Formats: sequence, C-alpha cells, structure tokens
Amino acid sequence: MFTNRFGIEIEFTGITRNEAAKVAAEYLGATVASTGDYYDTKKVTTSDGRVWKIMSDGSINCQKKNGRQKIAATREHSVELVSPILTYREDIETLQELVRRLRKAGAFTNSSCGIHIHLDGSNHTPRSIRNFVNIIASKNDLFYKALQIAPERMSYCKKMDALLVDKMNRRKPKTMRAIEELWYEGYSESRDRHYHHSRYHFLNLHSFFTGNHTVELRGFNSELHAGKVRSYVVLALALNHQALTQKCASAKKPQTENEKFAMRTYLNRIGFIGEEFANCREHLTAHLDGSAAWRFRAA
Repeated sequence: MFTNRFGIEIEFTGITRNEAAKVAAEYLGATVASTGDYYDTKKVTTSDGRVWKIMSDGSINCQKKNGRQKIAATREHSVELVSPILTYREDIETLQELVRRLRKAGAFTNSSCGIHIHLDGSNHTPRSIRNFVNIIASKNDLFYKALQIAPERMSYCKKMDALLVDKMNRRKPKTMRAIEELWYEGYSESRDRHYHHSRYHFLNLHSFFTGNHTVELRGFNSELHAGKVRSYVVLALALNHQALTQKCASAKKPQTENEKFAMRTYLNRIGFIGEEFANCREHLTAHLDGSAAWRFRAA
C-alpha cells in the first residue's frame, strides 16, 4: 500500500507565511520565490526540482501567541503547507521533521484548521471507486469519533451522503462517466468550479473528476504532531489500498458495541500490523470507548 503516491495539505497559524517559507527552505535546502497570486503563494523549490507551497486559506481563524495566550492575528498568519507528490517510504520522515520544525518556530493549529490528503487516482477503476464510497460510508461514525472532527469543520468535511451511497449501490454504475453523473446529481452549479459544493465531504471525488485526478480525504483536524500526521497518512494509504484491492465493499455499518476493539481489528485488517504501526494504532483508537484487547467486557 506504500507504493501509492500522495500529497498533503496542512493548515495552521501562529506564524506568518514568510516565516513558514523560511523554516521550510532552511530545512529542505531550498530556494523561495513569491508568485504574487491571490493566495500569496511562496514556492519552496528543492534541489531535485520539487516544489513545496506555502499559501493562504480563507477558512483559517488567524491567531498568534502573546506569552501563553493566543490572540487574534493578521491574515499573514493564515498558512497552508502544500506538499509536492510524495511516497511514504522515501518522504514520510522529511514530512514529519518539517512539521516538527514549523511547530518549534511557533506554528500551531486551532479548530478552524484541517488536513487534506490527496491520493493518486490513476489506478482507480469504477469498481474501486464504488468500494471507496462504501468503505467510508460504513465507517463514517467510527472515523468521525476516532478523529475527533471539530464541529466547526463539519461543513468542510461532511459524512458520506446517504442518498449518494444508496444510488451507487442500487444502480451499480460500471463506468467512470456513470459514477461522475451520480456524484454531481442534485447540484446546479458548474462542475468546472474549483470550490464546487460536492467537494466538502470526508471523501471528495470532485478532485478526481476535475483537475488533478486525485481522491481526496478531508476528514482530519489539522495537527503539528508528527506522529499524528504520519497516522493520518498511513490511514489514507491503507483505505486507498483496500478500495483498490478488495473485490467488493459493503456500506453496512459494523457492530461497534466495543469501538476501540472494532477500530483496532479493522486497522490490523487493512495493514496496520506490527510494531512499526503501534503508535499509529494508538493515535487512531485513543478517543474511542471500550477495550482494544477484548471485544466483550466479560472477557
């Protein structure tokens, strides 16, 4: 599952875009160039030609620290880190260390900030896209509790549309064109619009059908904790791999009388196996009720 390419967007505040670009450039041994565009983008270009972007995002509640207090700040403190195309084995340590350095420089997140992970969509088929929709629909409630999605962000990462899931499973579309028609059914706005309202779901296929042909997962509160960022990346890659390789997937919600056990066994099933992913399993089950070791309390 770690051969699939991905990109990540991490929103934060606490420092300015210029300060964030300087931190990134110093760590990556890169150059910085301002584009002067609407998003005040700073391009941080490394020696291998890859570009990390530091840009503004209008949804971020800008703050900075004044001693131990967090106070309102200017729009210069609206910062979104956009990575180039990454692969897990080659780039995860670089991503984690960059996150640590930004935090050390004074960056922090609040409830207005999110993390979005884009997954390479080139290997997806109509079957795997239907699988992805059903996987997310079946685990909606478990994921939202495990990830502690802030209420302020719910409008930007809604749960899977039950009507869409029902239509997908009744009609069983066999082509990408048919799935696309289902995805946009009920929306009156142009599909070419970048900020199309269909995109604001945990699973966003608007980015798949337009633009960069990626499957986007939006259901993560932003973090500058390197271990949690890694956990989110691994979860996204594992879900993507499950959708690609599983013959079929059901939207039926699982029995979760013991949430923590249900999540742990599910994570093991999709690849979170062994000591390497012990911290990931811990982060992703920390907010769930129950016992990770025993399904039934009596045991």
